[in-house]
Amino acid sequence: MKTLQRRRENLQGWGFVLPAVIVLSIFVVASILFALYISLHKVNLFTGYYEFIGLDNYIRIFTDTKSKVAFMNTAKFVCIVVPTQTFLALVIAYVLNFKLKGVKTFRTVFFLPTLTSSAALTMIFMFLFSLTGPVNHLLLQFNILAEPINFLKNAKFALQVIMAMNIWSTIPYYMTIYLAALQEIPDSTYEAANVDGANSFQKFFLITVPQVKPITTFVLLVGIIGSFQMFDQAFIFSNGTGEPQNATLTVALLIFRNAFGQNNTMGFATAMAITLSIVIFIVSYIAQKINKSESLY
Repeated sequence: MKTLQRRRENLQGWGFVLPAVIVLSIFVVASILFALYISLHKVNLFTGYYEFIGLDNYIRIFTDTKSKVAFMNTAKFVCIVVPTQTFLALVIAYVLNFKLKGVKTFRTVFFLPTLTSSAALTMIFMFLFSLTGPVNHLLLQFNILAEPINFLKNAKFALQVIMAMNIWSTIPYYMTIYLAALQEIPDSTYEAANVDGANSFQKFFLITVPQVKPITTFVLLVGIIGSFQMFDQAFIFSNGTGEPQNATLTVALLIFRNAFGQNNTMGFATAMAITLSIVIFIVSYIAQKINKSESLY
C-alpha cells in the first residue's frame, strides 16, 4: 500500500511539474541549442539557407572592426555606469533614510524617473543636449562655452550623454532597494557609533556600506547585466546606426543590426549574442566573488 501511495504521489508531483518542464524545454533549452546550431552556420532565415562554417563566426568577432568598437563602447559604458549608479543610489538612500521633514516627498520625487519609459527619457535627453537645448544655453550663459556643442553628433560626447541618462534613470530603482535594506539596520548600531564619537562619514563607510554588502552584490549584478544589454537608448539616440562615428554602437545594437539589417548575418549575430552572454556571466561572477560578504546583523 505504501509503495502504491508513493507512486501516486510521484505521479501527482510530475503532473504538476510537467507543464513547466515542457515550457522550459521548448522556450529555453531548445532555443539555446538552436542558437548554438545557428552560430556555427552561415544562415539566411528568409530563404532557409544553412551552410556549416564551424567557428568562423566566433573568430570573426575578434577580427571585425565594428565588433571591437561595440565591445569597447559597451565595456566603457559598464565600467562607468555601474559603479556610479550603485554608489549614488546608496548615498541618496542613506540621506533619505534619516527622519527629516518632508523626506517622504523627496522619496517620491526621486523615484519618478523610474516610472517614465526608456524611450521617453531618451527623447527628453536628446532635447536637453541638442544644439539649441537647455544644456548648451546654460553653458553659454555662464561663459563655460564660447559656442554651442552638438552633443548628439559629437563622437566625444554622444556616449557620455547616454551614460548620464542611464545613471539618472536607474538610480531611483536601486535607491529604493537600498532604502529598504537600510531600514533593517538596527538603530542601536548607529547609537553605539555616536557614543564612540563617529562622524557621518565614518558611520557611512564603516557601518552602512558593510551592512548592505549583500544588497550591493545584487545591485551590481542587475546593473552589470542591464548595462551590457543596453540597446533601446542607443537605438533611439542614433536612429539604429550607432553614429556618430560608431560612438554609440553597443554590442546589443550591433547584434540587432547584423540579425535584422540588410546583411542578414544571423549566424554572426547569434555568435555575438552567445559571446555577450558568456562575458556577462564571467563579469557577474567576478563581481559577485569580489563583493561577497555576509550581512553583519
